[in-house]
Amino acid sequence: MPAGRRVAAVTDAHFEVAAGECLALVGESGCGKSVLASALLGLLPANAQAAGEAHLGELDLLAADERTLARTVRGRLIGLVPQSPAAHLTPVRTVRSQLEETVGALTGTRGRLAVRVAAEAAATRAAFRADHLDRHPHELSGGLAQRAATALALVGDAPLLLADEPTTGLDRDLVDHTVDELRRHMDTGRRALLMITHDLSAAERIADRVAVMYAGRIVEIADAEAFFGAPGPRHPYSRGLLQALPDRAFTAIPGMPPELGDLPEGCAFAARCERATDACGALPPTTGHLACHHPHVPEDLSA
Repeated sequence: MPAGRRVAAVTDAHFEVAAGECLALVGESGCGKSVLASALLGLLPANAQAAGEAHLGELDLLAADERTLARTVRGRLIGLVPQSPAAHLTPVRTVRSQLEETVGALTGTRGRLAVRVAAEAAATRAAFRADHLDRHPHELSGGLAQRAATALALVGDAPLLLADEPTTGLDRDLVDHTVDELRRHMDTGRRALLMITHDLSAAERIADRVAVMYAGRIVEIADAEAFFGAPGPRHPYSRGLLQALPDRAFTAIPGMPPELGDLPEGCAFAARCERATDACGALPPTTGHLACHHPHVPEDLSA
């Protein structure tokens, strides 16, 4: 950053996504979720640095050069539903032409009619109406642009799909349709989904596991059924996210997240946590997919 300032956008992110599985990555805006997705695709800005390993099969994504990423990874091994679909779509071409080009490039379909049929089928999967296919991106609503981007991401049947806020701008029925289609994309057992979302209802509908990110760190990874049901999440921040939902306690988490450029030495959530003690002045270790000095303990284990 200017004046030599550094921002730790994502730190010590350790997780796996298996074929046939959806991992939902949740957390407040600005916590680093989209930066993590950009790192996996080699789409970080020029002033960003990434270290570590990110393996898709035998390929280390963080070590791959731009040629490999462009010709082998993007679209073919990893499909992307971008956070800002209107900016992702080519503004001077219709949705149909972009879909047909993608079909031709990623599926090997040949023949004008066959490509057209395949493009329309891809649009149908994403609930994008055929009578909108000949529109340009600026003629689409936010929800339509989101569905167009989803259709493009599904074309290549990539083994890993990164869906960054795939339900933004959609009404509830379309949210359900979209996550159900993403679920069908994985249910062959050959594909995986990493879904970044603020929509915890959508995450509950589709996810097998939930990863919670706070201030650039993954603080908890839990089985989705246990996370949304009983015994519930163990990290105080995770519990606060659920209790903020209208159909639960509708209680906001007090305070604000810290600036990523000025993180405390210890637990970043301590200033907002009712369980915080002096021990939280030190960074909590990650044990069993949980990083917290004072986690909630299920009642049947607390005796």
